[in-house]
Amino acid sequence: MTMVDEEKKELVALLRNRIEERGGISFAEFMAQCLYHPDYGYYTTPRTRIGKEGDFFTSSSVHFLFGRLISRQLTQMWQLLGKGEFIIAEQGAGEGHLCLDILNALAEDAPDFYQQLQYRIVEISPDHRQGQEGNLQRHVDAGRVGWCSLDELQGMQGCFLSNELVDAFPVHLVDKDDGELKEVFVVNSDEGFVEEGRPLTNPAIRDYFKLVGHGLLEGNRGEVNLQALDWMSSVGKVLARGFVLTIDYGYPAEELYAPFRRNGTLLCYHKHQSNENPYQRLGCQDITAHIDFTALQKVGERNGLESLYFGEQYRFLMGLGFLEALIELQACATNPQQAQALRMTLKNLVMPDGGMGDSFKVLVQGKGVGVPELLCARKIQDIRLATGIF
Repeated sequence: MTMVDEEKKELVALLRNRIEERGGISFAEFMAQCLYHPDYGYYTTPRTRIGKEGDFFTSSSVHFLFGRLISRQLTQMWQLLGKGEFIIAEQGAGEGHLCLDILNALAEDAPDFYQQLQYRIVEISPDHRQGQEGNLQRHVDAGRVGWCSLDELQGMQGCFLSNELVDAFPVHLVDKDDGELKEVFVVNSDEGFVEEGRPLTNPAIRDYFKLVGHGLLEGNRGEVNLQALDWMSSVGKVLARGFVLTIDYGYPAEELYAPFRRNGTLLCYHKHQSNENPYQRLGCQDITAHIDFTALQKVGERNGLESLYFGEQYRFLMGLGFLEALIELQACATNPQQAQALRMTLKNLVMPDGGMGDSFKVLVQGKGVGVPELLCARKIQDIRLATGIF
């Protein structure tokens, strides 16, 4: 298959025309069209995106234990809110695997909670919604699952959940040259799409760097996710009381804009291969950037959300009983080979040094809940188990 065959020619033509009419478009607009154009976007049209046959893995696609452990934290949240009606709202639910694993676990382990909850999915992709409806039929029939817009969650009590959502929001690309910030625009050329740095005219980008308290060093490039600020503000406003649980790969601003990160974090994924060229395979590859957790915390505070927990995914999962659950699952293995395969699979969720274990972070914010001691905050040194599990 050639490169031309791997891109959507209609999307290329549309972008070329738009750039010609406007004399260039911001990279954020270019990325938004590539990912979310209703007819040609990567996320909005039929395609296998997640899993072995797709372009990338998510934690929920690795093993059902990920969702089962999250269900333990959700159960505690339900208890902290008085064990009444509780909404779990998930935005960007993919094929619905995380929702399925959470609801399967709650139906088995916390039936009282299961009967009290409503799981609401916010989904813009018709392709994803179709997959979700098929995978979640059992829980739809039980009256536990439904779909809605973000605005329809106004006044919700419960937990707003997202897993690898914010990293797919369109970002502005910004360079610092000769002491000045310049925004990257996309223009046409005989060779295809090329970048052009232009003097910064969007005040929201300057305000962003002021908000997070960090900026770019001379010669560096970084991403500015303005949509993440709007999203966090909207979530804070619809939540009347409860929690926000955000799982994604990213850093605090100090690390995101560190001097050594000269080229930013923008990456593309296609058939489990990463590349740094967003101007190829338009509409057929994922485009993503690490998120700024400092920005989410700052905007959350402005909207009544207090940061209750922030840490690496491996710490989060360990606190919720990853090791204990692994031992239980191993005990059910029928032979040593099956047990070893299980260990190798689950290692993907917690391995540090660039793996899911530390590149993924978890932020828990609360509104009207005080400062509870969350289950996920259990310290690793408090876990007393035999060694040699891995």
